[in-house]
Amino acid sequence: MPTLLEQFGQIDIYLFDQLLKRRISPGMRILDAGCGPGRNLVYFLREGYEVYAADSDAQSVESVRFLARKLAPALPASNFRVEAVEQMSFDDACADVVISSAVLHFARDDAQFESMLLGSWRVLEPGGLFFCRLASLIGMESEFKRIQGRRYWSPDGAERYLVDAPLLASLTERLGAELVETLKTTVVQNQRSMTTWVLRKKSP
Repeated sequence: MPTLLEQFGQIDIYLFDQLLKRRISPGMRILDAGCGPGRNLVYFLREGYEVYAADSDAQSVESVRFLARKLAPALPASNFRVEAVEQMSFDDACADVVISSAVLHFARDDAQFESMLLGSWRVLEPGGLFFCRLASLIGMESEFKRIQGRRYWSPDGAERYLVDAPLLASLTERLGAELVETLKTTVVQNQRSMTTWVLRKKSP
């Protein structure tokens, strides 16, 4: 019997929460937009989900392909692509679940943030679930130093594009989406703030 680590890998605890709430279930198509080395994909690969992933870093994508060869050898290597999330070549509405975990806050500016978000949203099937974790200002509004626009220095020394609750509410409305649950924000020792934003794509 696999250990918890072997079964779930380093899955984001808030993504695991979506599994516990049965919003993600076997048979769904999972697309990780900005997958990194695949920490959120171990369970889905192991359990036979149809998994797709993209990242602009070739080494990260190769790590995901290695995981897939080990855990889900029937999946084609073409499911895992070296592409920026705003330029993914996957078909429209090809996924039931899109994961965007610690990705959008790397946007350079408003234009790239919107391109990254819309690129990730495009591949989501109507009725599908959009799971997003991103850095925000929420709960630490006075602790960040503005650089320009929505780019800030965080107390942990990182430069990030930071959203706030009004922006996320506005984007939810613009996308024509339904907020699946209230925003959840974790303040990490007053060094950074991470918000979980979970949406349902409404059917036309």
